[in-house]
Amino acid sequence: MPAFLPFFPLNLVVYPGEKLNLHIFEERYRQLISECLETGESFGIPTYLDDRLPGCGTEVKVTKLHERHEDGTMDISTEGIQVFRIETFENPVNDKLYAGGEVAFLTEDTDLVRPLPQLTELLDTLYDLLATPVAYDVLKAPFSFQIAHKAGLSLADEYSLLTMKRESQRQQFLIQHLLKVIPVVREMEQTKARIRMNGHFKNLDPLNF
Repeated sequence: MPAFLPFFPLNLVVYPGEKLNLHIFEERYRQLISECLETGESFGIPTYLDDRLPGCGTEVKVTKLHERHEDGTMDISTEGIQVFRIETFENPVNDKLYAGGEVAFLTEDTDLVRPLPQLTELLDTLYDLLATPVAYDVLKAPFSFQIAHKAGLSLADEYSLLTMKRESQRQQFLIQHLLKVIPVVREMEQTKARIRMNGHFKNLDPLNF
């Protein structure tokens, strides 16, 4: 049965289990968050992509109010709960400043409880190339949502991942992405190394003709 959620559209993708800090400054969203703090109810963050709402987002709960400033703005912490598809859309909701609508929650098919070995190997390769240590927990499922923001996906690809119901499909999507992006990153790193060497004395081996 559809549920009703107030909407806080953002130009980003929030995944279930993700922790997100927000600074709330628009009047309509100050109203929305104030009501959530009073009632304990959740709200929805639908992804705003290419100047439109393509239809899916994530239900989010407020986990902490850090500060309510004198001007009414707020600093809050939130956590993603589950993915939804928008069924109806009202802007604004009757007698409110913010938008909202009925949503249907997408059923998660956790057909993998551990990451595929190829995926973790590719992630380690990417992070080694970037010289950027990134921590992840192979025991935390779904693994794809945990590392999606750490794989260099575009916003459109992050959204595509959000709409996939099976963990195996999401992990294969990430593998195919990494297989394409790692050679590009490797070439970039080699190019930077060549640039750094330009102007330095070089010990070159003689060529035999």
